[in-house]
Amino acid sequence: MKLFQKLLVASTAMSLMTPLAAQASDTVNLEEMNDYSKIQRFDSKTFVNQVSEDIATIKGRLDGLETLQNELEAGAFSSTTTMDGKAVFDLGFIDYSETDSATEDVNFAYSYTLNLNTNFTGDDNLYVRIKTGNHKGWMVDSNDGGYLSSGKDSSDALKIDKIWYKFPVGERNTVWVGPKIENYYMHATAPSIYKPITKQFTLGGNGNAYGASTDTGAGWAYKADNGFAISSNVGSKSKTTTSGTDTGILTNESKTSWATQIGITKPQYSASVIVNQKYNGWTDGYYHTASADDALVTGGNHTAVGLRGWWRPEDSGTPTPSVSLGYDTTSYDGVSSGTDSSEAWFVGLTWQDMFTADDRIGLAFGQPTMHDDETNDPFAYELYYSYKANDSVTITPTVFGGNDRDGGTEDVFGALLQTTFKF
Repeated sequence: MKLFQKLLVASTAMSLMTPLAAQASDTVNLEEMNDYSKIQRFDSKTFVNQVSEDIATIKGRLDGLETLQNELEAGAFSSTTTMDGKAVFDLGFIDYSETDSATEDVNFAYSYTLNLNTNFTGDDNLYVRIKTGNHKGWMVDSNDGGYLSSGKDSSDALKIDKIWYKFPVGERNTVWVGPKIENYYMHATAPSIYKPITKQFTLGGNGNAYGASTDTGAGWAYKADNGFAISSNVGSKSKTTTSGTDTGILTNESKTSWATQIGITKPQYSASVIVNQKYNGWTDGYYHTASADDALVTGGNHTAVGLRGWWRPEDSGTPTPSVSLGYDTTSYDGVSSGTDSSEAWFVGLTWQDMFTADDRIGLAFGQPTMHDDETNDPFAYELYYSYKANDSVTITPTVFGGNDRDGGTEDVFGALLQTTFKF
């Protein structure tokens, strides 16, 4: 029985027992019994009958209490299901160069997430994420680097955001399958330990190699005792045309991403390489310029190779940060020379426990995905300080920005105050 139910049952039992205690105190008065014994003989038969009636009353009330307990358990999650969640408040603004007509209003938005995990055999897991939010504008716009990791534009509608099932095969293998899953959940090696505020810096640079999209997917991963791991997964979009025509999954017309990763992880460091082959105009990612990246791959195929590595010191609270690095290179099929390849790089630094326990300073910067024929020098960055107001509330002021994100000379600067409530 869960703690909440035990407390409810206990309090209900006390409320049921209180009238009996009051009845006993009213009935059993020693002085009156003494006086009574002087004038008449004590009737043991009456006493026994009264006790029997009281016992029957208690039993009836306990039976009612047991019924209430069964009703509570029937309406609760099973003992193999756990739930956790968080609410995020985002208050911020963005400032573009004078050549950009995009809205620069101050925005105040939220997201609300519930995570449900259920196991059926003890080793498997059915994962469901329910999420809603009202982020708009730059908070969910991938072109200028302001897209927030917490961002969710569902117009306050509570929806199933992720759902998949994973299970072990033997001692070293894991299999995933789901109608709503992103491929990075199925990788065997974590590409980065940097925790970003803007979504472009997730996964060591959320570009072509590690760009993710929630779609139908399946994957497999193998992990050895020595830290070596290999994984491969497939994601497929069924609606691939601009008109929304349903082509089915894993067909010659459907947009498909096939990613294979090899890596090794030790307590203080990790290194990995991924090859992601994308077909029929699959586009994703938040770490790129707006020059022609989406247009180049519309209707075409491309192959991205991503190198990732991270290292962390043995002790936190020192001037030495943990370091996450990323580098991507992409080749495109069927395009002219100079636009048939692109590159991106990323650096993420993290200082832990610097001023208070569990605080974090994060700094990330790098070059978003740009094509060889671009003459500008795109750059992106973010800097934040995250500290805990208490065990459940975290406050994170952040600044972010960059230049040449639109393929021109545009500069961007933004500031954000993020508050996270975990439960």
